[in-house]
Amino acid sequence: MPIDPKRNEMPTQEPQIRAKNFSEVSLGYTEELAVLEANRCLNCKNAPCVNGCPVSINIPQFISYIKEKDFEGAYLEISKSSALPAVCGRVCPQELQCENKCTLGIKFEPVAIGRLERFVADWHNENTTKAPEKPNSNGHKVCVVGSGPSGLTCAGDLARKGYEVTIYEALHTAGGVLVYGIPEFRLPKSIVAKEIDSLKALGVNIETNVVIGKTLTVDELLEMGYEAVYIASGAGLPNFMNIPGESLKGVYSANEFLTRSNLMKSYQDNPTTPIMKGGKVAVVGGGNVAMDAARTALRLGAEKVYVVYRRSMDELPARKEEVEHAIEEGIEFKLLNNPVEILGYNNPDDPKDSKNGFVSGMKCIKMELGEPDERGRRRPVEVAGSEFVLDVDTVIISIGTSPNPLITSTTDGLEVTKKGGIVTDEETGKTTRPLVYAGGDAVTGAATVISAMGAGKTAAKAIDEMLSK
Repeated sequence: MPIDPKRNEMPTQEPQIRAKNFSEVSLGYTEELAVLEANRCLNCKNAPCVNGCPVSINIPQFISYIKEKDFEGAYLEISKSSALPAVCGRVCPQELQCENKCTLGIKFEPVAIGRLERFVADWHNENTTKAPEKPNSNGHKVCVVGSGPSGLTCAGDLARKGYEVTIYEALHTAGGVLVYGIPEFRLPKSIVAKEIDSLKALGVNIETNVVIGKTLTVDELLEMGYEAVYIASGAGLPNFMNIPGESLKGVYSANEFLTRSNLMKSYQDNPTTPIMKGGKVAVVGGGNVAMDAARTALRLGAEKVYVVYRRSMDELPARKEEVEHAIEEGIEFKLLNNPVEILGYNNPDDPKDSKNGFVSGMKCIKMELGEPDERGRRRPVEVAGSEFVLDVDTVIISIGTSPNPLITSTTDGLEVTKKGGIVTDEETGKTTRPLVYAGGDAVTGAATVISAMGAGKTAAKAIDEMLSK
């Protein structure tokens, strides 16, 4: 049978409908579509796709199970390497990783590995009610700081080996960036809850509302009998542009905006944590978080949403699929533009009170691309005399995040980089403090879910090797 050169399309909600709701945009493969897509796999003996996967899933093997319609077998195969298959199938940038290495992709479109992973995980969740069995305890206790993808992965890998694992989470809901950062229309929170329930069934204990560095310190955790600590506290400290007007009301970091919407449900009537809705919104930045913020603003009732990015579409770092979805939904991209000031007006009831100022527009300057920078991207250069004012009343800054210094500032012996990341041994996740490991965004700064999971697996293996001697 000849190989279809094109992958099977993912069914989605129509743009004009989905732009007004928070239901998941992509609807998932049917069994028929999954089998058709699986049959495009060449089952390469050298499996270059596996080398492109940060957690080394045996991709040809799980796809071969799909070909045979053994969907549970496919799920069990993925689960050997990944603790969060339903999550990764939705948000992992497969086009830059496993699919980028796909042999079929040399001549045709690569196999839709991510869509197949999602299908398998969803099939399992819909058709299997049996919880995983809790292993017998090996008598060792380990603590994980943070319940994002890196912490959950480390905890899951250790729990499967019989470790008694407790996760401490600062927020009131477990999941980290999976619940506060990624919108419902991309990653339903019921999916995250299901994955977390599976880890709890393995014996993982999760304590919420515990801020490590404030409620408890790392020193105190070690005094409580934990034999190792894995820090996976993420990178929740937002970066700003440091331009005039960033303190005006109506200016948000993308982190705050998405957290208020995703976790605090500020879009509901009479929310305890309100959010500005409607009007004209500018999102500054070009990554996946910027796309999430822009598409969330649209669903909250914005009259118009702009994505303002200082380079061209070719340099835009967001996933291609997310950009395409944003354009289909009516979001306008103001490329080769850079904000230089956020304009505002004072509270008319108190003209002297500048702290109560509100956004009235954003002054931008046009850019052109010059010589490449140190990362090979052409450097944006201002075009003299090209300033203009964009008519907006809400501005969302999405230019990256950094690790929060709370843990490192309260823990002796932890070496950090100039950007605040914890210094670790790449092969083990060991920090400069004995018995303390770290990984994910707390080390690298903001990165992908799957790379954070890879760091969690690395640390779990190293902790096990240390404690099982």
